[in-house]
Amino acid sequence: MNGDFVFVDELVPGIRWDAKYATWDNFTGKPVDGYLANRIVGTRALCAALERARGEAASLGFGLLLWDGYRPQRAVDCFVRWSKQPEDGRTKLRHDPNMDRAEMFERGYVATKSGHTRGSTIDLTLYHLATGELARMGGHYDLMDSISHHGVRGITEVETRNRRHLRSLMEACGFRPYDCEWWHYTLQGEPYTDTYFDFPITYDNHRQGEACAA
Repeated sequence: MNGDFVFVDELVPGIRWDAKYATWDNFTGKPVDGYLANRIVGTRALCAALERARGEAASLGFGLLLWDGYRPQRAVDCFVRWSKQPEDGRTKLRHDPNMDRAEMFERGYVATKSGHTRGSTIDLTLYHLATGELARMGGHYDLMDSISHHGVRGITEVETRNRRHLRSLMEACGFRPYDCEWWHYTLQGEPYTDTYFDFPITYDNHRQGEACAA
């Protein structure tokens, strides 16, 4: 990897992760190009902020579970190709029940140039330290629907409070939220504001990165 990119769990002890795009459990229905290992990668600056967020979460009785961090440009390109394929219905009910694939881009749920590809954006949720159970958030990861928006009505008081806990602690630790996705946060002052990287995520953490755009 680029020397400024690391496996997040190596710098943030105790963090949990499940890299969804390295698995079959994502909106494309299969592992995504560039995800050759179930690990979360990010910049060192991202990790430093996440370590602070982990401490803030622990003070509230929560841990952090990460779903995605750095995302290779080839993965984004894979999303674009997938969006042009005929709908097969395999993931639609869970991830995009109320829109066509192309609308995911129009409505801002998927982008042809993603902040994730710059290395300092993270998708995450809370879990209860006492039980290990995920906190109820009123909608699962990558549900491309208005129910995923910040401030939405129609979810329970507990779900609303948990979303507020996550947003509050992430903002306190230097992240900015994304209005359409309660799980998506980008580091303010991210080190690579105009560079979109394309090195794959592998178990070889000495692999050199390459920028595909600047």
